Amino acid sequence: MTENENHDVEPASPPAGPAEPTTGAEPTTGAQPIWAGTAPAYPHQHSWYGTPPTQQVPVVPPRSGGGAGKVVAAGLLGFLLAAGGAVVGGAVVHDLDGSHTTTTTSAANSTPTSVKVMDRSSLADIAATVKPSVVSIQVPGAEGSGVVFNSDGYIVTNNHVVAEARGNAVQVIFSDGKSVSARIVGTDPKTDLAVVKVSGVSGLVPAKFGDSNALRVGDTVLAVGSPLGLEGSVTSGIVSALNRTISEGGDQSNPFQAPQQTTDIGGAIQTDAAINPGNSGGALVDLNASVIGINTAIATSGQSNGNIGVGFAIPGNLVKRVAQDLINGQKVSHPFLGVQVGTAGGNGGATISSVAPGSPAEKAGLQAGDTITRAGSKDIHTSEDLVAAVQSSNVGDRLDLTVVRGGKQQTITVTIGEAS
Repeated sequence: MTENENHDVEPASPPAGPAEPTTGAEPTTGAQPIWAGTAPAYPHQHSWYGTPPTQQVPVVPPRSGGGAGKVVAAGLLGFLLAAGGAVVGGAVVHDLDGSHTTTTTSAANSTPTSVKVMDRSSLADIAATVKPSVVSIQVPGAEGSGVVFNSDGYIVTNNHVVAEARGNAVQVIFSDGKSVSARIVGTDPKTDLAVVKVSGVSGLVPAKFGDSNALRVGDTVLAVGSPLGLEGSVTSGIVSALNRTISEGGDQSNPFQAPQQTTDIGGAIQTDAAINPGNSGGALVDLNASVIGINTAIATSGQSNGNIGVGFAIPGNLVKRVAQDLINGQKVSHPFLGVQVGTAGGNGGATISSVAPGSPAEKAGLQAGDTITRAGSKDIHTSEDLVAAVQSSNVGDRLDLTVVRGGKQQTITVTIGEAS
């Protein structure tokens, strides 16, 4: 048994027709997810957030393994993920457990500054700095990665990496080859994060976490982990997109595994750095050797569960908050708005299709048919944008929403609630 578990995963049943998720905004297109781990991955049907791709793309969790018509549960955008946010065509990196992912895109932080020429020879120094802080994690039947969170022995990883472990059935292998047992401290399925702890290990090298909100599309990043059991592997790429919403779920195609709850994770970082089964829980780092994300999922194509250049990471700022809550033995709170939304025509905002009774949205006066074009300081062009805005809020925050109703614009202030 874990010491601190948050297993209250919200349902994400897509509405009939083109509508989708209930906790964020999602568009739909079939996709098969797989976790990144070393165990066999099982593809699953998955929905994508954002403009659906022209062909189905499976999503896989690496544990040792759009337009009008898409609907996301924006408060239900609360999220599944507490999971965070809407998913935009993406895949999940968990090989251990099957799941699927959807994603959305955002042009945030893409304003150009001065053009700089990067000396790629410096990547070796970055890799050497980060590798001692990244570990391999093994549980019966699967393998993933983890990141040393502090010198007290706490290590953060993906929930799906340790989901099947019990008690101390978790083995951690450090970069120097030392292998020790670890206990599960806490898990949060809604954000797909977990913390384990090793004891009696000296000389730990905690990772340095950077500000994931400062990332821009095009930034160079490195993915560090144990793909396919190959410990200490490093790949490089760029930030392909920001604020994607990925939907991770259980393996629906494996007759020997009970269906698992789908969860949406918002604000995800998309990268083309190679991520494969086993990378789940590993580090995505920037050129300052700072961890700005935890690798969690990949999109796959056809029958292959391998990398096709579309991977996803949970943003570092969210990782820091959730990990610290788990370490402190606190309940991880998940923001909740209580609306189901779809993207307005021409990416003109997030249009509400339904409002949950008794939700923060209903209490604030939001109605079906309202189109939200701004949330706080962020412009809202798609349902995924709204999911990301809610996901990045804290429970109790007052969020000013610019709403168009009957052709007239008004401001409605909502107090963000907590998902049950």
